[in-house]
Amino acid sequence: MELRVEEAQQVEEQVEVLLRGQGSQVTGCDVGLDQSKPATLRKNVTYIVCAVIFNDKEEVLMVQEARQDCYRQWYLPAGRVEVGETLEEALRREVKEEAGFDCQPITLLLIQEQGPQWIRFIFLARVTGGALKTPAAADQESLQACWWDRRSALPLRGRDILRLIDCGLRYQGNPWHPVTRPLDLSCRHVVQRLVLVFIGPEEQVWILLVRAPAPHLPTAAALRTHAVTWAANMVVQDAVRDSYYDYDVNTLGVLSLQHGGREHGRTDGVCFNTLVVLAPDHVRRDEDGQKVVCPVPAQPPPVQNPRYTWYKVQKLTLQDRLLEISKNTSLVPIHSLY
Repeated sequence: MELRVEEAQQVEEQVEVLLRGQGSQVTGCDVGLDQSKPATLRKNVTYIVCAVIFNDKEEVLMVQEARQDCYRQWYLPAGRVEVGETLEEALRREVKEEAGFDCQPITLLLIQEQGPQWIRFIFLARVTGGALKTPAAADQESLQACWWDRRSALPLRGRDILRLIDCGLRYQGNPWHPVTRPLDLSCRHVVQRLVLVFIGPEEQVWILLVRAPAPHLPTAAALRTHAVTWAANMVVQDAVRDSYYDYDVNTLGVLSLQHGGREHGRTDGVCFNTLVVLAPDHVRRDEDGQKVVCPVPAQPPPVQNPRYTWYKVQKLTLQDRLLEISKNTSLVPIHSLY
């Protein structure tokens, strides 16, 4: 399907907006809505915020747990997002309650998920005020806080935070993705909006679009039974079902993140604007089970579902930008913990 000039311009503008780390209101969902319920905190979704904060000595801020199941063990400042909060509001509250400091989020470092029902947002942040919480201020939130040099013995609640701390140190030394902070745009469900590209052997770039009501980037609802990024696989299955098993669907990372959260049960959702590459599975097997290396097709797989179409990017600067990001993966990573 050839797009009209104005349609092509609108599509390329949609993509450029997301590549700049911006977003747009979610007005519909193209795939999976019938299998998804509106996100509702405390009912079917839990969002966790976690702060990675360093001082001038590259010591990391830690808090000592007051909960009985992990009493006196140490962890990064973290906790659940409460009803009516944005992600950054929740982060500031948790750091203040648990560590005594006021803080300013710098950027999302990475996102971890166990499906749409449990998502953890890890932020790099900095102290802007307050004072380190001492044992004299112990309460149900934490017993105290400290700056940890990462070498001294410290009984940790979980070793999973070591990876998060390393991630923060690496980002401070050499940021590998642009500063990315949540956009205050509401969404009812947990969804993935896809800039889904196919890159040809001569570095031409195609983008998968939904045709109606106007050509647009596909949006799919996350399913409780799968990783959040399985939404991209659902779109590919829906669009090119006959070729699905010949390709890998790779969600490279998050271009921007949208969350409002102020109306309980109506805006508790999250929209992940992601870059996804549809890459040929180069190694296949013949009838005898032997591996066969297949060349990269010159064009994307044909769509079987008339709802979709491939659009070949015309704007050279946009094509080059998509190629660059696809090769360098300079995006906020989203990791499944399944």
